[in-house]
Amino acid sequence: MKNNLWNILKKELREMFRDKKSLSMMLVIPIFVPLIVLGMSALFDVQANKDIEEYNKIGFEYELSEEEKNIAKELDIEVIEGNTDELKTRYENDEIDLYITKDGNKYIINGNDSEVTTYAKTLMESYFNVYKEYLQSGYLQENNVNPNDVLNIITVEENITEEENMFVSYIRNYAFVFIIMAITVSATYPATDTTAGERERGTLETLLTFPIKSRDIIVGKFLAVTIASILTGIISLILAIISVAIAQNAFSIYEGLNIMFSPISIVLSVIIIIAYSFFISGLCIAIASSSKTFKEAQSALTPLTFISLFPGMIAFMIGVTGTPLLSIIPFINYTVVFTDTSAGNVDWLNIALMVVSTIIYISIVLTYIIKQYKSEKILFSKE
Repeated sequence: MKNNLWNILKKELREMFRDKKSLSMMLVIPIFVPLIVLGMSALFDVQANKDIEEYNKIGFEYELSEEEKNIAKELDIEVIEGNTDELKTRYENDEIDLYITKDGNKYIINGNDSEVTTYAKTLMESYFNVYKEYLQSGYLQENNVNPNDVLNIITVEENITEEENMFVSYIRNYAFVFIIMAITVSATYPATDTTAGERERGTLETLLTFPIKSRDIIVGKFLAVTIASILTGIISLILAIISVAIAQNAFSIYEGLNIMFSPISIVLSVIIIIAYSFFISGLCIAIASSSKTFKEAQSALTPLTFISLFPGMIAFMIGVTGTPLLSIIPFINYTVVFTDTSAGNVDWLNIALMVVSTIIYISIVLTYIIKQYKSEKILFSKE
């Protein structure tokens, strides 16, 4: 049995590494991981360091007082005065970033929900807070009241434990989600070629005439696809670590922060990559084995790419943390466990449940595939 299994494994690996498309899946797909890391870092950097001149052109439909002009100058606001119709036209032509109208003591900030307007609105909120404090102080002084006794009637101190920077969390988690996707993509082609592809070429029938048990054939193919997936995952992880190191030195949003993967998170990432590679390889082979042609298998496996990507992405975007239940739910469990360990929350129970549940799922999938290969109706049906 061991010799047969070893021979099947060597055969599959030899064919896989001779196939240019299989190699490209293993070696080229991981390149997208650093592109994602560096691209998103650049996007975050632009958003966090937006030049005030890009959103400081503010229209006022009324004449500002000297104090208002001074506040505007201190906040680098470029004041543009005009009537409502003129300001509305200039706003629609992107000549100003928003405009202010006044009705008695009510000031109205006019604009839409574009990104630039959002920045401008935040700037104007600061402006009105300063102006309101100036008016309140003046009113109290006119009534012989010390403004400090009223405006500073209480003091507030902060004692907040600093949590991990949002950008740091996002960049590491996005990198890992795309590692998962890269593993999935790299598993689909060899799984398809070694099952539906061989069936379509007629080589599978020849293989089954040899005195080899179906179990050895399936396990050999399964291990070959798994090895390819693990290689893709490890390469992707190495590239992710390198790109994170580059991003830390290249973008100001990470200044003074440590965004590198910790040693424990790297070790656990490798464990998760191995577990996920076993799981997704078995699932890909099971689906591809049920297909009659290579093209049909590819179509059936395409949704797996999205299934592998979105549950984990949604989980970390809404802040889902690991629980024993989530640790046994396929796809989401791998990302949630990584998210927790990346944040320094290592829960060995959840990690153990992820590994054990993966073993159970693999056993079920392999049992299903072996039964498929023992069924002549499934193997040789052309309809």
